[in-house]
Amino acid sequence: MQIVTSSERPDLKDRAQAALRGGWPTFVLHDPLSNTYRHRVETYFATFDVLLVEGNDVVADGRAVALCWDGATATLPDGYDGALVKAVAGHEASIRPDTLCIMAVTVQSDRMGGGLAGKVINALRDRALESGLQRVIAPVRPALKAKYPLSTMEEFASWQRSDGLHLDPWIRTHQRLGATILAPAPRSMVIPGTVAEWEKWTNMAFPQTGQYVVPDALDLVEIDRERDRGVYAETNLWMRHL
Repeated sequence: MQIVTSSERPDLKDRAQAALRGGWPTFVLHDPLSNTYRHRVETYFATFDVLLVEGNDVVADGRAVALCWDGATATLPDGYDGALVKAVAGHEASIRPDTLCIMAVTVQSDRMGGGLAGKVINALRDRALESGLQRVIAPVRPALKAKYPLSTMEEFASWQRSDGLHLDPWIRTHQRLGATILAPAPRSMVIPGTVAEWEKWTNMAFPQTGQYVVPDALDLVEIDRERDRGVYAETNLWMRHL
């Protein structure tokens, strides 16, 4: 296997999107801040956009941004969206970053469980050190949290197995690589839409105003039929590698 960046192999970019896009719920792909900042992130932080390639197939990828953070839990960005904004604003203001923020790692569905995510995370951590960054953090989206949307992330973060590792396999992957849990990241990703859009994204009907459990959502979706608006505010979990 080979680790390359999408800038080094632009021919693989479309192939990677086709192979890995299905790893995310449809509604996540409609995060307006992520879509607004995508081009600038790809341009400014190309060295942290990595692809794990086997032959001519992209089997996993990882994306990260560089930003300034003083190491205090209280000053962490406001999750995924907040990290994007902070990283882009810092770059455009010529502020020298000191922290890598791993934004997403995606593995081809039929290759999950084979340690590929760990390879991508290690590649990003190596690039952080090579770039002179002192810290590595991630707003982790726990794989099992969608099964417990009524539980808070504070509660979920404390759930451990008998071996002391977390119940959630994605959190465990980070822990096995040396990461520790810092704190929940409330409103990490905020996704608004019309009621019709949310019905399309989720293949559900929302017949009245209220909160709904939605497949693959970590938190409840708020539907307001009178205002024709649905809003999903997702809580992630900040973890620190370095």
